[in-house]
Amino acid sequence: MIMQKTTTTLPEIKLVGITTRTSLASEMNLATAKIGVTVQKYFHGGLSEKINTRKKAGVTYCVYTDYESDFTGDYTYFIGEEVDSLDGLPEGFEKLVIQTQNYAKFTTESGPMPAVCIGAWQKIWTMTSAEFGNERAYIADFEVYDERALDHQNVILDIYVGLRA
Repeated sequence: MIMQKTTTTLPEIKLVGITTRTSLASEMNLATAKIGVTVQKYFHGGLSEKINTRKKAGVTYCVYTDYESDFTGDYTYFIGEEVDSLDGLPEGFEKLVIQTQNYAKFTTESGPMPAVCIGAWQKIWTMTSAEFGNERAYIADFEVYDERALDHQNVILDIYVGLRA
């Protein structure tokens, strides 16, 4: 898998969505995996339509945050959309504020879901701090699914991996 890498700093991002607590080990076993179930609940339940003050309707953020340690420990998986305001949180939803942070940004090649996402993360997990440009921060890492992800057989996504300041 070839990915284009750049480094960037993003300002604070306010998100509204749903979460689950999981781990890499749990996700490697279909019987205990939670991310797929959470994604299905989000999309099949039309939950994005219930989010007030959506900044860019249809642009989905999948965030890995509240890391216990690093990518091998427990973490919180969040799926939702960016909002202008966190006021009027719909029932059953949670908010997440990602503070200003430096990132290594990876843009994937086109491919089918979920293979393109899994392949990208498998490559990221093997990268060194030198390849990232700094040590990973393990505060918030995320994928952005926009119009390039509408065709599930030819998805291109951006993955932002947080780096230490």
